[in-house]
Amino acid sequence: MRSRLGSVLVAFAIVAILVIGVMMLGARLNLWQPIVGFGLVRNYMNPIAYAVLGLGILGVIYYLVVKGRCGLGKSFFTVVVGIALLAPTIYGKINPPVRVPPIHDITTDTTNPPLFQVLDESREGARNTLVYGGPEIAAFQQQAYPDIVPIFSDKSTQAAFQEALRVAKEMNWDIVVEDQYALRFEASAKTSVYQFIDDVVVVVSSVEGQSRVDIRSVSRIGRSDRGVNAKRIRTFISLFDK
Repeated sequence: MRSRLGSVLVAFAIVAILVIGVMMLGARLNLWQPIVGFGLVRNYMNPIAYAVLGLGILGVIYYLVVKGRCGLGKSFFTVVVGIALLAPTIYGKINPPVRVPPIHDITTDTTNPPLFQVLDESREGARNTLVYGGPEIAAFQQQAYPDIVPIFSDKSTQAAFQEALRVAKEMNWDIVVEDQYALRFEASAKTSVYQFIDDVVVVVSSVEGQSRVDIRSVSRIGRSDRGVNAKRIRTFISLFDK
């Protein structure tokens, strides 16, 4: 009988896990747009976690007083769940994330960024334009991501184009269009958790006997991409020709 409260606490903890899981994965389940799930997690994950942790601590205190071993174990479980749900916040306090500039359009060529020819302002859920922001955005990117530069390869342009396509498919991008003659393709890529859709264009050209590969990645939603587009381009560069 005394462990009944502990069972309630365990049930509450499990429900909390399920609720947060649905908030995070709702876009994958076609329940809502990614921005909705992101907002739900940002607004409600910590309050739910604090509630689980607080109730678990109260349960531990209660069972320590009444000396209920079974209920104490269940209360400890609830506390562990609460701490686990708070882990991202705790980690962020201990190791603050690197601040990123308020930009969502990253490219290996800030002077003549690759242009989108098929994807346009009508793409689903888009709130950001595909028009490049110019020198101001280029300056922000150069300051934050000076390592984002074109790929130069000794491969022929056709071979470099095929290698770029291979990398895109390995990264699970959805190829929207590819042009074997113009040596360019456009694709969409989804973020891993919330399933935000970003748009990517890759162009291969010939420069002084080498093949040059330029990439541009643009978020459909949000003023800042939290470094996602730069990370995507870095991954593409690291996988190219490997």
